[in-house]
Amino acid sequence: MSFSVGRLALIGVGLIGGSLARALREHGAVSHVVGCGRDAGNLHRALELGVIDEATHDPLEAVRGADMVVIAVTLGATGDIFARIAPGLGTDTIVTDVGSAKRCVIDAARAHLSQGCARFIAGHPIAGAEHSGVEAARADLYVRHRVILTPVTENLPAAHATVRRMWETTGADVYDMDADLHDEVLAATSHLPHLLAYALVNCLLDLDTPVNVFDFAAGGFRDFTRIASSNPAMWRDISMANRTALLAVCDRFEHTLAALRGAIEAGDDAAVEAGFGRAKAARDEFLRRRAAP
Repeated sequence: MSFSVGRLALIGVGLIGGSLARALREHGAVSHVVGCGRDAGNLHRALELGVIDEATHDPLEAVRGADMVVIAVTLGATGDIFARIAPGLGTDTIVTDVGSAKRCVIDAARAHLSQGCARFIAGHPIAGAEHSGVEAARADLYVRHRVILTPVTENLPAAHATVRRMWETTGADVYDMDADLHDEVLAATSHLPHLLAYALVNCLLDLDTPVNVFDFAAGGFRDFTRIASSNPAMWRDISMANRTALLAVCDRFEHTLAALRGAIEAGDDAAVEAGFGRAKAARDEFLRRRAAP
């Protein structure tokens, strides 16, 4: 079944929200996009690029008359946005989000939205880049990428199906997952890697050496730390919102790193190579599966 929406309200017009709007436009699936944000320059650029048709700084104004509302702001701002838009939501308006942690968002929707979670479908597109802002938005961002929806018992099946079709229209593969499981999985596969990238850069900044170590960093450093160029405020909010799951996987990582350090300290070259080999095989398989048609 195809997807189309008359009036889409986009609260947060950056990489994620802007790419969604571009994708829906490319497929003729949206008639009018209202963009809402605090940065006048970014909204003006979104208008110039044709990502949105109308701009406002007021979330309540943005959602009036909207058929679909997509919340694409930092996690720390989501609860306040819910509270501000609640009076303007129509009885049939569907609301979704793109946040990287889901339990906290569902709790905020239950607390602040006038319709509760009946028409709010929590979602998370597993796609992105280290660059942010509407300038980075592109229509193919979600093609062959996964989008996770975390439905709850209050959700209306029709609202869930509509949000699913919206993401499928962008070329994404859509999966349903329990919210707590989502937060555990993403803590391990996304939140921890960002934490490590930021920590490594800060570690090198604090090295006391007679030369600037960054002058001698090559491809390995560039590749490993690419995501340390991501938006610090966004990742602060993610780390705080999902801290229970993130701290648990941090403990597990520290245990794994300690075992590797112990093998190196003991001169156990076989254990070191075995650990490297196991990791290489797993990553090679990951890449193979991602490349499969």
